[in-house]
Amino acid sequence: MPLIYKTDVIPTSEQIIELYENAGLPRPTHDTERIGKMYANANLIVTAWDNELLIGVSRAITDWVWCCYLADLAVRKDYKASGIGKQLVKLTKEKAGEQSMVLLLSVPTAMEYYPKIGMEKVDNGFIIFREK
Repeated sequence: MPLIYKTDVIPTSEQIIELYENAGLPRPTHDTERIGKMYANANLIVTAWDNELLIGVSRAITDWVWCCYLADLAVRKDYKASGIGKQLVKLTKEKAGEQSMVLLLSVPTAMEYYPKIGMEKVDNGFIIFREK
């Protein structure tokens, strides 16, 4: 069965936590409530499924006309290097629209990945780090 991409489904917190832990994405997976709030407050979620198994997710926050912050991109280990991450980013950009840029903060281990899928590194950003 082919992989299916969806934009009309929000996975359960448990599915998301299992995916993040499998993919090695550093998120507060010990805090189910916080993960749930992260998804409840996102307004663009693209998921990838192999039957009933969540194998990838893109979670973004956007205004639909200027910017789209890609907060999370995760792909299950066994499915990496198969184009799923690239497709999730492509679908996120398509949904955000041609007027919106897509930007993100990368985990150190993915710094070489994003240019390979057509994203450009920028040096004009600033951050105030979270306290927790």
